[in-house]
Amino acid sequence: MKYMSGNELREAYLKFFSEKKGHLRLPSFSLIPKDDPTLLLIGAGMAPLKPFFTGKMKPPRTRVTTSQRCVRTGDIENVGRTARHQTFFEMLGNFSFGDYFKGEAIPWAWEFLTQVIELPKDKLWVTVYPDDNEAIEIWKSQPGFPQDHIVKMDDNFWEIGPGPCGPDSEIYIDLGEERGCGKPTCAVGCDCDRYLEIWNLVFTQYDRQEDGSYKDLAHKNIDTGCGLERLASVVQGKKTNFETDLLYPIIEYASKVSGVKYGEDEKKDVSLKVIADHARSMAIMIMDGILPSNEGRGYVLRRILRRAIRHGRMLGIQGKFLEGAVDAVVDIYRDASDFQELVNKQDYIKKVISIEEDRFAATLNQGIELLDGEIDALKKAGKKALDGKVGFRLYDTFGFPWELTEEILHEQGLDLDKDGFDQAMEEQRARARKARAANTRVAVPDLSGIDVSKLKVDPAAAEGKVVAIWKDGKLVDALHDGDEAGIILDVTPFYAEGGGQVGDEGELDSAFGHIQVSNAKKLPDGTVYHIGYVAEGQLKVGETVKIHVDPVKHLASARNHTATHLLQAALKRVVGDQVNQAGSLVTPERLRFDFTNFEPVTEQQLADVEELVNKEILTGADVEISHMSLDEAKKAGAMALFSEKYGDVVRVVKVPGFSMELCAGSHVKNVGQIGMFKIVGESGVASGVRRIEAITGQAALDYANEKMAEVKAAASALKVEEKEVPAAVDKLLAANKEMEKQLAAVAAMREEAEAMKFAGGVKEVAGAKVVTGVAKVSDMDALRHEADRILEQLGSGVVVLGCTVDGKVSLVAKVSKDTVAKGAHAGKIVKAAAAVVGGGGGGRPEMAQAGGKKPEALADAMKKAVETIESQLNA
Repeated sequence: MKYMSGNELREAYLKFFSEKKGHLRLPSFSLIPKDDPTLLLIGAGMAPLKPFFTGKMKPPRTRVTTSQRCVRTGDIENVGRTARHQTFFEMLGNFSFGDYFKGEAIPWAWEFLTQVIELPKDKLWVTVYPDDNEAIEIWKSQPGFPQDHIVKMDDNFWEIGPGPCGPDSEIYIDLGEERGCGKPTCAVGCDCDRYLEIWNLVFTQYDRQEDGSYKDLAHKNIDTGCGLERLASVVQGKKTNFETDLLYPIIEYASKVSGVKYGEDEKKDVSLKVIADHARSMAIMIMDGILPSNEGRGYVLRRILRRAIRHGRMLGIQGKFLEGAVDAVVDIYRDASDFQELVNKQDYIKKVISIEEDRFAATLNQGIELLDGEIDALKKAGKKALDGKVGFRLYDTFGFPWELTEEILHEQGLDLDKDGFDQAMEEQRARARKARAANTRVAVPDLSGIDVSKLKVDPAAAEGKVVAIWKDGKLVDALHDGDEAGIILDVTPFYAEGGGQVGDEGELDSAFGHIQVSNAKKLPDGTVYHIGYVAEGQLKVGETVKIHVDPVKHLASARNHTATHLLQAALKRVVGDQVNQAGSLVTPERLRFDFTNFEPVTEQQLADVEELVNKEILTGADVEISHMSLDEAKKAGAMALFSEKYGDVVRVVKVPGFSMELCAGSHVKNVGQIGMFKIVGESGVASGVRRIEAITGQAALDYANEKMAEVKAAASALKVEEKEVPAAVDKLLAANKEMEKQLAAVAAMREEAEAMKFAGGVKEVAGAKVVTGVAKVSDMDALRHEADRILEQLGSGVVVLGCTVDGKVSLVAKVSKDTVAKGAHAGKIVKAAAAVVGGGGGGRPEMAQAGGKKPEALADAMKKAVETIESQLNA
């Protein structure tokens, strides 16, 4: 067996498959998944290549090899407690997209293991799917392969629901009896450390159908995964991954700063290994652009980082120490080609970690003190779970990720009331939503001390300096993730809300923070401020930020605003000059225009307006924007709002020959950019005020496509051409109307026959005619109607009917007037019957109804009704 460093082993694998086996060597993809909302972080070697496997994208070559960096935290509590669990790991892989298959994948794996890194052949074992005879024969044919080292296992089959799937074959190495559990049953698949899985070969050859059957794939694929750290532990002769050169230098650093020697105390060894694993994970996550936050990937990073800090305290480290751990991580990967960005960003990574370490250090001791007190109280009270509200306080006030609180509790044999925690979290979110709705979070404070004289609005600005920040109505120097605030930049390209148009959305990126801007607004003096939410990291006054206005939403708003001008001009031409703007709203999604008119706009007028606007769009006329005095603008014929206050110099937006208005909003450069205009609604909003809602651009195209799809679906259902749908619908409606008449006639005949059937079963009780029975009807109305018909046929007497609908009983009783005079009472009859079916009810002497919940007792209820009638008439 050849000794190799972790970096040498990675390079040997990638060179073997790229230089000897014709694979394209790709650098590791980022930990942040690209165009895959189903993943939070990359956690498998094939994850970034999924579009190539599914056929969504064409691979750059049919053979690819990578060493993919991965993060998994599903079993984070096991890190440091077992030999192999890590949050970060590298997965070596070779992949075939419809190129080679088992006949190449198996021999190449055997060649690399036995010839390149010289693992002893007699120590290697493989598992296969029991029915995969092809793989079995290929393994047996490898030079020097021990023929009895093949184990058939039912779980050697990879599939996740319908779709591509197939058998797999895992390669194990026997590390020796001294590493085993000592049981006579110890073999491949045992939970002990003797047999270590080092490589998995997945043979994607089937397409599982929805019914559970399997079809052969036309193009079979290979997906393999070989854990670098596991393989390094083998070639370096180490008992755990943590003792390899990919992790041990960080343990040495943690041991040095804590004064705790590795290998002398099992409990302290766990903390040393946790720090090593977590330091490596956090450094590489930050390298890939992830910043600490309370959401998504940033939350995973924060949880890892704060867990490492806590384990540092457990070792007696009181000060900051993780920056030095980053240096140890960088030294490990300094010569690895996929990690040069780690070297380049070393100072940046240390700064991000330092900021987070400072934040948590300020509250960690207080939080631990609170939690220790709660744990003591729980034990004294004999309770087993910490109140979720206390857990939330630790999260909200002291920065404890709930998983960290839960882990500390588990160490003491206790649990966290997670439902209570979630409820407290939701209550806080509800408060935050309410505050946002009331705009209290970003209420503007006194800004008299801020110099706003040199602030600028520049549509081309890509960077700006933070001049002022405020939250909760107070000026602050810094923001942290989760904060929502007002932000003023020295220069901004954001359009500020005004003139009926919503403000721009976008993002601000500082060196250590990512801010989502949901709106831009304007102060009375014209100063533009941004409403921002810190999604990751932090933001400080004086920092320079990169500015990104959402281009799609900005252009969509511009389309809708220019279209609003065209709409008003078209309305004046079609409906009349009495049309004047009474309000408007322009968003990226749609436009809304309120105007004066004392009657609804007719369907024909709406069609004419829409056609006129679209014809103007098709001209492709440039939109002209100029600045002039208010008097000059009015003389030129520009439309102005009566209620609006204008300065001495105004901005005029003109579509030559069609529209000219005073407007400060954003507009397209050419009306052709609007693409398409579609009116989707017309209504009245006040006396003499009408409202038109419309869409443009992609929204209008989507709307048209949706309507076209509906027409196609209707045509398909009606089995006619699309142009024939209206006529076919008319024909269908006429036929349906005739059918309803016929069904009504049949129903009447059925009801008549049913009534005659019941009447034929009349019995005499104390001199009165009585009909009882169970009717086949759908509801109480039909049951009453049936009773009326029967009593009408009887002329005189009592009718008691029941029915069952959806497992519930309905009862009705009808008594003729002459029988009421003899003493019969419908309300009392039905009440007695209802008691038998577990219900109640009552009513007038002539008619009553009731309900129940025991359908099986209906026959007995009818008997009870007869007994009651007899009792009443004989009284």
